[in-house]
Amino acid sequence: MSENLFSPICVPSPAKLNLFLHITGQRDNGYHELQTIFQLIDLHDDIYFQVNQSDAITLSDANAVDVAIEKNLIYRAATAIKPFAQLAHAGCEIRLDKRIPMGAGLGGGSSNAATTLLILNELWQCHLSQQQLIEIGTSLGADVPIFIVGKNAWAEGIGEIITPIDDLPTQQFVIIKPDCFISTQALFSQKSLTRNTKPSKFAAYQQNPSLFGNNFEPLARELYPPVDQAFQYLNQYGQAKLTGTGACVFLEFAHDVQTIGVDVQAIADSSPFQAYLAKSLNTSPVLDYIGADLSDSRSLI
Repeated sequence: MSENLFSPICVPSPAKLNLFLHITGQRDNGYHELQTIFQLIDLHDDIYFQVNQSDAITLSDANAVDVAIEKNLIYRAATAIKPFAQLAHAGCEIRLDKRIPMGAGLGGGSSNAATTLLILNELWQCHLSQQQLIEIGTSLGADVPIFIVGKNAWAEGIGEIITPIDDLPTQQFVIIKPDCFISTQALFSQKSLTRNTKPSKFAAYQQNPSLFGNNFEPLARELYPPVDQAFQYLNQYGQAKLTGTGACVFLEFAHDVQTIGVDVQAIADSSPFQAYLAKSLNTSPVLDYIGADLSDSRSLI
């Protein structure tokens, strides 16, 4: 065992956007079939890991809400992979520096869980395959597998059928977080929710992405006025979209926005709610740490 195993590391845990989200059916067990594109972005949380021989898992979060640690996805991910540790004593101090807003449809909690699984798989020398990690991740949340794969992807089924995409255009995004928390369960329970959108193909999306929307948008705008306000603001500058079941609303721009005279910073600064600027990623930064030398100076706290 290398002594560098116990060196502290800091890993960025990225957010995602759903470039569209269609519900294409419902299974007998109540789960909904969907189609979506997951776009990774550089908005991220930082998670600090320091392995020790205490056998204990500790978690600290300066922005923590009043939630029992047993329900925290980071802690649940760590406890789920711990039985596979090949160390005689596997403990870890974990600290979360939260930047991704919660309840936003940006996948922050799922990303944190996936990052924990990927990193502890290395630090605890679990030697689990990607598929084994995905199986553990699926038990934690439907969006966890995409962050384990770590690439932009077309997803189907209930989100578990993932096809990586290598040729999404490089984009910038203005993301607005309205002052509300959306209940995913409440949206799914609405009788007016469209659940039978015709299945499509990635090639069709490439030809005309503007035709691909989010089935939750009409309900989110009707039930949560701040979401509608965010849409009205961003629609002045383009075609705004809802990510996931919300609450975040975003607008995408070509990467080199200077050539089209768009001041994305000004759009964000004038937003009626908290706004974030983000750029698209091709792969998750977490993958840089998998199979790499964890003692590399760029990863030290």
